[in-house]
Amino acid sequence: MLDESEDIHPLFSGAPATTEFKKLRKRIVRDTRDAIEKYGMIERGARWLVCLSGGKDSYTLLAVLHELQWRGLLPVDILACNLDQGQPGFPATVLPEFLQAKGVPHRIEYQDTYSIVMDKVPEGRTFCALCSRLRRGNLYRIAREEGCSAVVLGHHRDDILETFFMNLFHGSRLATMPPKLVNEEGDLFVYRPLAFVAEADCEKFARAMNYPIIPCDLCGSQDGLQRMQVKALLDQWEKNHPGRRQKMFRALMNTRPSHLLDPDLFDFAGLMREPVALKENAPEVPKLS
Repeated sequence: MLDESEDIHPLFSGAPATTEFKKLRKRIVRDTRDAIEKYGMIERGARWLVCLSGGKDSYTLLAVLHELQWRGLLPVDILACNLDQGQPGFPATVLPEFLQAKGVPHRIEYQDTYSIVMDKVPEGRTFCALCSRLRRGNLYRIAREEGCSAVVLGHHRDDILETFFMNLFHGSRLATMPPKLVNEEGDLFVYRPLAFVAEADCEKFARAMNYPIIPCDLCGSQDGLQRMQVKALLDQWEKNHPGRRQKMFRALMNTRPSHLLDPDLFDFAGLMREPVALKENAPEVPKLS
């Protein structure tokens, strides 16, 4: 990996020179490249709208994608985008100044979805679902306006695993965030290149790079969120059995429909055993009434 100052993207300027950081950076880049290749995310000459919230995950996503592009391993055009949703106290100048200083092509969009969420969501209910829908709709619109073929999000391995358990516990279904999907309108891809990257690695990376982190106070200020409860459960499992998270994540890539219970995924009714010769004078099988 190129580490000379004149041979790296400005997003990596000031990166720690320690062996530990170089291993971390290499691991994140490798995991991201693996996900991109495994799920067929690359369309040569495409343009990606890379969503930047100001959190540790989206900074990591932006840096790693530029690293891959810089090394000729990601032949797409990258446009960073931040959607300022009008939250009180949001530091609106942080991201534009950061992106300008790093020479990253970007678009900053202001849409006051915060007021809509506060008006529509009853007191005591979580904001996440409506906030997410409004944000997603605006990002799709921006992607179309900018001629992008994909909206790229910073969800990592732990987000995907937590969503699986939320659907299991609260949604009665086996589902999670896919690394790649097509939107309902059918005109845009949604990619999650950090699908194989651990949240802890994103946190270490962003902290080491001293990126200006912007917390999400809108959702994070609410107590008792289902996702926080699931995260605490997974944290405890990981503490008791290190490596448990990765094993559970690998299970999502190793499903066996014939060993589950969904008749739409596997034809249980049509499942037949090998024919065997019936014994002479064997009684007939009674019919169920």
